[in-house]
Amino acid sequence: MKRPTWRNPLEYYLGLRYPVTLVREAEGGYTATISDLPGCVSVGETADEALSMIEDARRLWLEVAYERGDEIPLPSTEREYGGRVLVRMSPRLHRRLVEEAEAEGVSLNQHIVTLLAEANALQAVRCELSNLRHDLQSLRQRIDSWDSYRFDYQPRQSNEQPQDFFRYADMRENGYAIQG
Repeated sequence: MKRPTWRNPLEYYLGLRYPVTLVREAEGGYTATISDLPGCVSVGETADEALSMIEDARRLWLEVAYERGDEIPLPSTEREYGGRVLVRMSPRLHRRLVEEAEAEGVSLNQHIVTLLAEANALQAVRCELSNLRHDLQSLRQRIDSWDSYRFDYQPRQSNEQPQDFFRYADMRENGYAIQG
């Protein structure tokens, strides 16, 4: 990377808030990445663990880059966007979009912005539905594993120890009590 001639102190970079992407993995666990810092990745069994570990990874990434004199990118949330983009498309698609915009009585630009916004919202909903499906499957598995147990609250007798306070019976074992 290009080495800057002057830069802010390390504490400045450590104080920047970089956006984190958290992904639930199909095989279990979570992966957290900071795309603004190439290679800054962590994994964890839970979302909280992955997020905690990505903070350590972020700090180490910044410290190493600073010590080496590498350029440290600003968070993408700090960048300014002008709202203009050049899009190349086939003449056939261009014609179809113009015809749709005319039919709706809006400019081509407004029509394309609306289509992009709708597609973006649809993608966010799909992602959220996928996360909810995964959560539901996890809950079903946990509930299925609990169905075979009956939990009973029994008041503690004066001669019982605190660990005897709750008891449960395994229904698969013909109701024999298992002390917990």
